[in-house]
Amino acid sequence: MPKLFKNRSRKAGLPPGSIVSVGDKKTKEVNVSLIEYDENDLHQKKINNLKELLTIEDKSAVSWINADGVHETEILHFIGENLGLHSLILEDILNTDQRPKIEEFDTYIFIVVKMIYTDKEKEEIITEQISIILANKYLLSFQEKPGDVFNPIRERLKNQKGKLRNNGTDYLCYTLIDVIVDNYFHVLESIGIKIEKIEEELLFNPSQDALKEIHKLKQDVIFLQHSIWPLREVINNFKKSDSALVQEFTIRYLDDVYDHCIQVIDSLNTYKDIISGLLDVYISNVSNKMNEVMKTLTIIATIFIPLTFLAGIYGMNFENMPELKYEGAYFFILGFMFLIFILMIAYFRKKRWL
Repeated sequence: MPKLFKNRSRKAGLPPGSIVSVGDKKTKEVNVSLIEYDENDLHQKKINNLKELLTIEDKSAVSWINADGVHETEILHFIGENLGLHSLILEDILNTDQRPKIEEFDTYIFIVVKMIYTDKEKEEIITEQISIILANKYLLSFQEKPGDVFNPIRERLKNQKGKLRNNGTDYLCYTLIDVIVDNYFHVLESIGIKIEKIEEELLFNPSQDALKEIHKLKQDVIFLQHSIWPLREVINNFKKSDSALVQEFTIRYLDDVYDHCIQVIDSLNTYKDIISGLLDVYISNVSNKMNEVMKTLTIIATIFIPLTFLAGIYGMNFENMPELKYEGAYFFILGFMFLIFILMIAYFRKKRWL
């Protein structure tokens, strides 16, 4: 399960807006890339000198600047100072345990979302904060490390597919959020597969490992709820924004993303109920197993009670016990004890206790 909170001790006592990295360092260096595009042309390159970003507002093309890594505060400070970003926004970008949110300013909109995907090798859910700055001519996206779910968008830009090349930064922002939300369904699918496996295991052989898996799944679903639930409010506020940066054309598509987000939240609520039911099934199966063991032990003890009584009586060896003088008494007692055993077994079967 991903960590819910990161260490903020380094910020203790510092004034608001202090640019201090709080999250874990997930990449050795920060890589900044730039994609410039319009209806006819597209240029993509890696930014080695940040001064190249100072002219993006003067160009007619749409600029998408993506930064992989947020731990180098000098880069973030340069971008914020030259593009007019508030120091509190820079602080939120560095604090990678933010809940999804949206904040509007005069010249830009700040959005925080959670990119969530599964590590197939480790079978773990990976979460990463994506911070987006939406402005008139450019869009900034900050990630914690290289690798994302945006490759389909890059391919669409290269191949001129869809409406992406013909629209502005607000449509690009919608597209990024849409891909992030759509990827949530892949995470839900992996959780659903795990639930099915655990259900089969609980029916045939409930074990401690199954209990651990149930507990882990429950933690993952709760974490996903905390990460995704606020996104509904973010998208709703985004599409209701009065900012000139959000066009009416884009709002129609944001409605679709909002519906997908609701579906994800509903699925998580369903999974949470199913996992709680799995825990009840596990407890019930373990109890039934224990009851079967206790029933078997009780039947065995019940059968041997009269046999032990007879063996105890004839094991006292008193001189005046007449049965000791009989020649066939030993075999008679053994036969009588065997008869009791047979009759009790027959009685238990008639009662369906066996």
